[in-house]
Amino acid sequence: MHAWFAGRVAYPLHEWLLKRPTFAYLAELERSQWLDRPALERLQMDKLRRLLEIAAAHCPWHARRIREAGLDPKKTLTFEDLRRLPTMDKTDAMAHGDGMVWRDVPGGAYKYNTGGSSGQPLIFHFGRRRQASDAAGRMRARRWWGVQPGEREVYLWGAPVELNKTDRVKQLRDRLFNQLVLNAFEMSPARMDAYCQAIQDYQPRCIYGYASSVALLAAHARERGFVFRLPRLKIVCTTGEPLYPHQRTLIQEVFGAPVANEFGSRDIGFTAHETLEGRMLLMSESIILEVLDPEGRPVAPGQLGEAVMTGLESQAQPFIRYRTGDMVRLSPEADPAGRGLHVIAEVLGRSTDFLVRADGTIMHALAGIYVLRAIEGVAEFKLVQHTVDRIEAQVVPGPGWNDTAKHRIEQGLKERLGPEVGVEVRLLDSIPTEASGKHRYVVSHVPLGGELKLAAQQSSG
Repeated sequence: MHAWFAGRVAYPLHEWLLKRPTFAYLAELERSQWLDRPALERLQMDKLRRLLEIAAAHCPWHARRIREAGLDPKKTLTFEDLRRLPTMDKTDAMAHGDGMVWRDVPGGAYKYNTGGSSGQPLIFHFGRRRQASDAAGRMRARRWWGVQPGEREVYLWGAPVELNKTDRVKQLRDRLFNQLVLNAFEMSPARMDAYCQAIQDYQPRCIYGYASSVALLAAHARERGFVFRLPRLKIVCTTGEPLYPHQRTLIQEVFGAPVANEFGSRDIGFTAHETLEGRMLLMSESIILEVLDPEGRPVAPGQLGEAVMTGLESQAQPFIRYRTGDMVRLSPEADPAGRGLHVIAEVLGRSTDFLVRADGTIMHALAGIYVLRAIEGVAEFKLVQHTVDRIEAQVVPGPGWNDTAKHRIEQGLKERLGPEVGVEVRLLDSIPTEASGKHRYVVSHVPLGGELKLAAQQSSG
C-alpha cells in the first residue's frame, strides 16, 4: 500500500469507523508537547479533575475513596490534592474491578487482560480514548525519528498458535496499514532465516518488537552471516522489557539503525519513549507519574522509586495512583529539544527468559505467559523450564481453580512447547522471589549457545 494512502486515508478511516479519536488526539499531542512544564502540568490537572468527576459519578469503588479523601473534583486540583488519595495496586483492581468500571463510557468499555509478566494476570476494561492515546503516542514518538503514519513497519510480536477468523482480518488490516507482523513466539533457526529475508525484502522504515526477541534475531543474523541492507530504516523500537546496553549495541550494529526503547504496560498503556537525544520522555498528556519510596513518599528527582501512575485517559476503568511495581528514576533535566514533557532517567523493569522447544525453536517468554494468563483460577504463577522436555508451572490457585484449569495449563504449554514436553503443575500458597529479591516469572535453565546467549542474557545487577 502506498504510504500516503495508508497513513492519510486507510488508517484514519479505520479509526473513524471504530469511533477512536486517534488522529485528533495526535494533533493535540503535536501541539501540547511544546508547552512549557507549568502549562503542561496545568493540562494534567485539568484532565485529572475530569477523570475524578467521572470516577465519582460512575465508579463506586473510586467514588468512596474520593469522598473519604475529602476531594471535590469540581474544584481546581493540585498534585498535593492527588496525593491525599490512597494508592491502588493490581490486587485492588482484581478484587474490585466491577466497582471501577464505567460500562456506559462513550464508545463502550472493552474487556482486556494484562500480559501477565508480573505473575498476576489482570482483567480490566478500557475505552476508545485510552486506545487513541496509545496509538497517537506511538505515532508521535515515531515522528521524532522521521517515521510517518502509514510508512512500512515490521513488528516482531506475539501471535496465536493457530489463526482464527479474527486474526485473519487483523492480517488484512496490517497489510492495509503497511505493517508486517512476524511471530516472536516461533523463532526456530529456519523461521529466523525467513524473518531476516522478509525484513530485507520489505525495506521498512521502522522495526518494532520485544527487546529480547529483536536482539535474538540480530544475534542469529550475525551468526548466519546475514548482512542487512536497509537504507530506508530510520529506527528500531524495542518494548516489553528492559533493553540492556549490550542488546542495544548488537541491534544497532546488525540492523544499521539507531535503537530506541519504549516503556509501557497494558493496564496503564503507552507511557514513554526515547528521543533522538537519548531522553526517555513521558506521555505527560495522558499519564501522571509519581515516583515513591517504600513508605509512599515522593523521592527526589534522580532517586530510584516505584512508578505510581494515574492514567488520565482511563475513563472506562480509572487507574488512579496505580502502583505498577516498576522501578524508575525521574530526571531533573529538561528535554534538550525544548519539549515540556517529563524526562525519565532510567526504567528498571522485570526481566524474563526465553523458552526453548526440543526442536531448537526459541520463543519469547510471553508465549508461555499467555497460556497461564488466559486461565480462570490462576491467581499467580511462575514458569520454570528445567530442560527442553520438562517445564514446571508453579500456580497459586484463586477463585475458580479446578482440575479443568490444571488440564488447560498442561495442554496449552504442550501446544507451545511440543506434545512431548512433560508439564508439572505445582500448587503453592505463595511464590517466593529470587535470591536477589527480584521477581522472575519465566525462568529457563536451557542454555543458549554463542551470540544467542549474549542476546538473551539478562542483567545480573
